Amino acid sequence: MPVKHLVLLQFKDGASAETVKDGTSRMLSLKEGCLHPTTQKPYIKTLTGGKDISIEGAQNGITHAFVVEFESLEDRNYYVNQDPFHAEFKSYMVPRVEKFIIVDFAEGVF
Repeated sequence: MPVKHLVLLQFKDGASAETVKDGTSRMLSLKEGCLHPTTQKPYIKTLTGGKDISIEGAQNGITHAFVVEFESLEDRNYYVNQDPFHAEFKSYMVPRVEKFIIVDFAEGVF
């Protein structure tokens, strides 16, 4: 069952444009940098994202959104719990963001 992993971020106040660019570039690099433990090949199916452009005013401070797609729950679980490239990314990002929201879902499952 494919799994979508939605990541919403708010960078800390005063974060430089360079910090935001570096953080978002690192997020996008997860697609090629996260390697399956047995095949040693990238296992993220798709990864896309961008800066908020909503006009509704309901962002609650969130400035950037990303959608990561995995082929299976097992791949998502490896990514979250064991992938060393993802762990390195989190170590870099967590001190630079004010808040983050992460929601995982299987499309069409309610």
